[in-house]
Amino acid sequence: MPKARYYSPQLERDLITSLYHTAKSRRVPMTRLASMLVRDGLARMGGDDGGENAIVREVPPAPDPCWRKD
Repeated sequence: MPKARYYSPQLERDLITSLYHTAKSRRVPMTRLASMLVRDGLARMGGDDGGENAIVREVPPAPDPCWRKD
């Protein structure tokens, strides 16, 4: 029987760097910190089941104020 394959999204480089340094300072493995952060984020989105059935709704960004000169 073939082994189950899971979707593994690639995180942006700056997130990996921040995750690495935060995990190192807290003395926890990066995977444990990442799981905790994702679980917490999904719970905040409305699922109290640890994110197993969370529905993610994308909200379009607000338009930039016309006075902004970036």
